[in-house]
Amino acid sequence: MRYDQLADLSLTIEDVSMDRLERETSSGFTRVTTEFVLEGPDGAVGRGEDVTYETEEHDALAEAGPPDLAGEYTIDDVSARLADLDLFPAGAPDREVFRNYRRWGLEAAALDLALRQAGTDLATRFDREYEPVRFIASTRLGDEPSTDRVDALREAVADVELKLDPTPEWDAALVEALAATDAVRVLDLKGQYHGTEVDVEADPELYELVIEAFPEAVLEDPALEDDTEALFENEDVRSRTSWDAPIHGLEDVRNLPWEPEWLNIKPSRFGSLESLLETIDYCLERGMTLYGGGQFELGVGRGQLQAVASLFYPDTPNDVAPGAYNDPEVTGELPESPLEPPADPKGFRWS
Repeated sequence: MRYDQLADLSLTIEDVSMDRLERETSSGFTRVTTEFVLEGPDGAVGRGEDVTYETEEHDALAEAGPPDLAGEYTIDDVSARLADLDLFPAGAPDREVFRNYRRWGLEAAALDLALRQAGTDLATRFDREYEPVRFIASTRLGDEPSTDRVDALREAVADVELKLDPTPEWDAALVEALAATDAVRVLDLKGQYHGTEVDVEADPELYELVIEAFPEAVLEDPALEDDTEALFENEDVRSRTSWDAPIHGLEDVRNLPWEPEWLNIKPSRFGSLESLLETIDYCLERGMTLYGGGQFELGVGRGQLQAVASLFYPDTPNDVAPGAYNDPEVTGELPESPLEPPADPKGFRWS
């Protein structure tokens, strides 16, 4: 198991601190995250990012202070300690998955520190090399959907590839215009989100419209209900159906309605390095096509997603575009895909 190549890495933590990050996004909300900073006795610093979505949870964490993790560990020891800690001292979070998000930020920081204290990097530890990472840009089209945002992105980067979120407000004319760009690689139907601001109810007419208009696009997170399920009995449609929101570990993959050919991997959803890596191993052994997904990371977390993608699925439509693609306005030059790996990688970082 790939996790075994990390589990016995040793690290010493002397201090834990936090940095609060904040930025406006293209999706119309203010994103707040917390970056954990683990300091060791040798001057090495490990960083990881908590991508919990509620600003109040980050404010409560700032008031309570970081967990006390001072001591000598292995990566496996740190993971076990984090599993036992309540990382939400102000009370249970609104969504249970936030516990995974926070734990991931700390496990990622611990891995970064351990690798730096060992004088190595993640690729070397796995006896692999970082590969250039293909990425696509994820964007929404507004409350009154139009191609304006897509047009601006394509003006900045002519061959940009896209991940879009269809909504019931999409009409045939808009779909036709988007299909004509030949840039849409993933359609996130948001049918597996429940109780969030991005929920989209199952809409059989919308599903049929985009399935036909984008015959090669990956169809992510459909809601399989009485009036939509029949659309996914077609083998061609089923073969390009992917899952994201329900996936928090290996058992979730095994419990899907059918064994998928595509899967979105968002490391923060898994909480622990062990859960992430055992799921990646399982999926790759079965020939599934994996692609990375992000959570509007503002700090080191984005590069860590790019590093994972670079090692295990560099050539797929990874939703890990550099942060500039999430800015409210498309200005200046944007990085083009693929992202080149760092010339001198260290720790668990992409740069």
